[in-house]
Amino acid sequence: MTLKYRYIIFLLFQLCVSSILAQKAERDYIRKGNRFFNDSVFVDAEVNYRKALEVNPNSAVSMYNLGNTLSQQKKAKEAVEQYTAAAKIEKNKMKLAQIYHNAGVLFMATKDYKQAVDAFKISLRNNPSDNETRYNLALAQKLLKDQQQQQQKQNKDDKNKDKDKDKQKQDQNKQKDQKQKDKQEQSKPEKQDNKMSKENAEQLLNSVMQDEKGVQDKVKKQQVIQGGRLEKDW
Repeated sequence: MTLKYRYIIFLLFQLCVSSILAQKAERDYIRKGNRFFNDSVFVDAEVNYRKALEVNPNSAVSMYNLGNTLSQQKKAKEAVEQYTAAAKIEKNKMKLAQIYHNAGVLFMATKDYKQAVDAFKISLRNNPSDNETRYNLALAQKLLKDQQQQQQKQNKDDKNKDKDKDKQKQDQNKQKDQKQKDKQEQSKPEKQDNKMSKENAEQLLNSVMQDEKGVQDKVKKQQVIQGGRLEKDW
């Protein structure tokens, strides 16, 4: 056996050993995580599941278990992300049914009933005999229907409110226009009175001017009679 073949065999042996050690480390972290999970120490469980994923990023088991412990910590969004990642890798139908069942439960908890319905349907396609999932599906469908009806009612109420606001605004504009019209109508007689007063004033002025002219004529006549026009004062 040449040195080259010996080197290749050595590399293959090292790879096998590394793979076996990695698998053992992954299993150890998962087992530790499971013990912490069963003891409700969810933070420590999360730490160990994440360590398992560092060893094997494609571990569907670690993703699923991590999703469960995140769910227990009320981290719904992060949990769903782990379930989604696990579902892309897992091939076993029973495990897929469990993944989608748990995802559906989380969607129910966040009142995302449409996605809950979809998740429970996929779960039942993978495990049609799961009565709990079937019950959850029926409940999610009912809650989704109620939610949609409530949303329709809310949209209708909002639309009616908008109509009422528009009508109220129109009524206010009509009242404003009517007040403006009434104001204009009231101002017309005043203008006529002012016009008549001006005419009366002009007539009175003409009458005064006529009287003044008559007086001046009389004065001039008296001046002439007295023998001459008066001069201005010095």
